[in-house]
Amino acid sequence: MSFRTTFKAVGVQLLLGRVMSRVHRDLRFTDVPKRTESIRVETGAGPVTCTVYRPSAAAATPAPVYVNFHGGGFVIARPQQDDHICRYIAATAGCVVINVDYAVAPQRPYPVPVTQAYEVTAWVAENGIANNWDGSRLAVGGHSAGANLTAAVCRTARDRGAFTPRLQIIDSAPLDQLADPAGKQSPIAKPLLTPQLMRVFTAAYVPDSADLAHPLVSPGLADDLAGLPPALVITAENDRLRDEGDAYAKALEAAGVPVTHRCFEGVDHYFTHTGPVPAGKEAIDLMATMLRTALTS
Repeated sequence: MSFRTTFKAVGVQLLLGRVMSRVHRDLRFTDVPKRTESIRVETGAGPVTCTVYRPSAAAATPAPVYVNFHGGGFVIARPQQDDHICRYIAATAGCVVINVDYAVAPQRPYPVPVTQAYEVTAWVAENGIANNWDGSRLAVGGHSAGANLTAAVCRTARDRGAFTPRLQIIDSAPLDQLADPAGKQSPIAKPLLTPQLMRVFTAAYVPDSADLAHPLVSPGLADDLAGLPPALVITAENDRLRDEGDAYAKALEAAGVPVTHRCFEGVDHYFTHTGPVPAGKEAIDLMATMLRTALTS
């Protein structure tokens, strides 16, 4: 990785890190109580801190479990940006939520985040009894970069056979890291993601260009999708990443994977965090509803 790439990525961390952790005031679900604790999971790529969100005391125990990966272009380490989603899902879906603070680039580029994401999820699946959750009823999901990691975790889980998620949530994911960001179009003049920012993210996360087409980096380029977990794929009409998300949903379905695909109209990337509020709430509630169904059936 060049010094220039590292410098740009660190600049993005400093400039955007705090901004990206801000959630629209009316999407914070301040009326939903927060019952959390912190755990530390050892992985082959270093220890990972996770925040555990517990459902209400009235929920059945042991509750099923959902592993969440935040976004931030693989560069910004702000798991707290998903606090509103984790709290809402824990309370509404009646499951334990594990919010994962995985390592980010340029300090820890690919494959470190993928390794940590998979091994944390495998640990969650294997250690339910000691932690009062049901690791056999597990789902995984994420937002933006975290949705890319979700796809990688599900693919690795399928190939290794150690555990089988009941649902994967792919929300506004970058799924083709090989394509030039300038070719990723939006119907609006100034979408949130710019080609320049997307190039910084990709160059920092994948310093070896030979890895860009790898299915754990660009799941949308893979042609062997059969056997992956049922999926909820959320895309946004004005997002530069919409087309690859739409295409991934169609490819999963063609491979025989049960897919619920919802493209939200009139919204841009990360609308589940920045709004508009009605669409953001609807999308988050859809996640919770599908998780409750998948994990309690």
